[in-house]
Amino acid sequence: MNMKPRAIVTMISLAMAAMSMPVMAATSYADQISGSGFGTSNNNMSQDQNRNNINVSTQAFAGGVPGQATTQEAVNAASLPSQSVINTTRPYQDINTQDMMFGEQLFRGAFSTTSGSTFNDSYVINPGDNVQVRMWGAYQYAATMTVDPQGNIFLPNVGPVRISGVQNGSLQNVVKNAVSRVYRSNVGVYASLEQAQPVKVFVTGFVKQPGYYGGLAADSVLSYLDRAGGVDPTRGSYIDIQIKRNGQMLQQVNLYDFLLAGKLQAFSFRDGDVITVAPQKKTFAVSGQVQNEYTFEFDVNDLTIGDVLQVANPAANATNVSITRSAGRAQTAEYYSLADAQNVPVYNGDQMVVTSDRYAGTIAVQVQGAHTGNGAMVVPYGARLKDIIPQLQPSPLAKLTQLTIYRQSVAEQQKRMINESLDRLEELTLATQSTTREEAALRQDDANLVKQFVAKARNVETDGRIVVVPNSWQDIILQQGDIIEIPAQTSIITVNGQVRAQGALTFNPDYTVGDYIANSGGFSDNADTKEILIIHQNGASEVVNTAYRIQQGDEIMVLPKVKTKRVEITRGLSQIVYQLAIAAKVVLDL
Repeated sequence: MNMKPRAIVTMISLAMAAMSMPVMAATSYADQISGSGFGTSNNNMSQDQNRNNINVSTQAFAGGVPGQATTQEAVNAASLPSQSVINTTRPYQDINTQDMMFGEQLFRGAFSTTSGSTFNDSYVINPGDNVQVRMWGAYQYAATMTVDPQGNIFLPNVGPVRISGVQNGSLQNVVKNAVSRVYRSNVGVYASLEQAQPVKVFVTGFVKQPGYYGGLAADSVLSYLDRAGGVDPTRGSYIDIQIKRNGQMLQQVNLYDFLLAGKLQAFSFRDGDVITVAPQKKTFAVSGQVQNEYTFEFDVNDLTIGDVLQVANPAANATNVSITRSAGRAQTAEYYSLADAQNVPVYNGDQMVVTSDRYAGTIAVQVQGAHTGNGAMVVPYGARLKDIIPQLQPSPLAKLTQLTIYRQSVAEQQKRMINESLDRLEELTLATQSTTREEAALRQDDANLVKQFVAKARNVETDGRIVVVPNSWQDIILQQGDIIEIPAQTSIITVNGQVRAQGALTFNPDYTVGDYIANSGGFSDNADTKEILIIHQNGASEVVNTAYRIQQGDEIMVLPKVKTKRVEITRGLSQIVYQLAIAAKVVLDL
């Protein structure tokens, strides 16, 4: 029966969206996959059966008839026919999934540095493998032997024992049975595979570095592909990889099996085996409000957006999907709600973007500080600050008139503005050419100062504070994730920045700013003594002199003196220092 390719979707959903699926559903999907599927293989099949059935379940995504390239043809096709790589080391790389082919994350060097030092039970012993045999009791013997070209090992008093073609899991029994024909009792036998023979395998087709690569017979197909730089993500197929011997295909590999279900059928390589990566099949790309932003490969003719959405796993707030496809030189765009898009067909090269186009009915805000009520409040979308003021439960010491709002979008805007200022400062530093050696030395000093300052400034995180004026409450529209901070009355004045002893002092109504600075050890040598920044509890700020009388809860910030050889650089540095003090409450030293 020709099954609809829902197996594609269920397979991907099983692995990539399992966290959101019930256990029973996952089991059901696994049952479907094993019967039809997508890139699965029966590990219990004999090698002859595998040759006949060649992973027929891969047809959902792969579906092509394999080519019949001979070993010589593979050698001729390889761009580096003489290359022999035994140990290729490439460091692990961070992965950015944006515009990334699903499967590309496999080949970052992790497999190329591993070898088949351990063997599964299905590994087939070949001439050249090393086998360790020990006998004890009435007859004692211990040796490591290499399987000879006839496929035998030779045991004293026993003679040749044929083990070539024997699976690793059966090695112990084969050797034990041979010994028991001579020593019927009182002789214990232990046999194990110590090392598989080294082999060289051709890796060709659409890989980054086709060539002739060394390894062990027990190395996985992933190891050889990784040594060849991995599948070419722009041209190669991740769902149609063929292993051939003497022109005959022995195994077809679908890497989605491994990525999504951890399935990788064992294979014993021999000298001259050929791994061929077929051309890339059809693809579709998904981005936007989804958990899995990738370009996926497929080879079916009736894929739908409903199938794709199961693969992509849309976010909870996703509502719509746009699909862009090419029609010759022209492009067409379609737009659907998620409900209406389920049966819309998907074609090769389609690009889908999942969006959230419908406003939420409610939003959640947090209330922090001097507040005795719930820390989170759910309000209707479009609610204003004035709407929730009556719902607040301020503590006895709360200063409701000094409340502040912290907003992520404002923090991002502050960070963006600071980075733009830093960019302009760097450009300004490098823009002017020096005419003399002395001038060049001075400009180099300025450049070094700016470089160090910019490096520190880019690491400062802004807080997104919104200054709330009491009579403007009716105008502030709340947003999802807003944090409302209610300050408490305090008798502490903090002094930060360019003073000799930063810290907190008790409030004295008779003290001026100069008095608090004097009680903090006075100005440091690098302080700007003429303009001092005061930040009030509600986030409002002003520049004052030492004679200013501050309020309870105020913060005194003494900014550094900025002086360079160029006035424009001094001005730029001063501006950014002030921005950082306001947006992050950080006094950055020069």
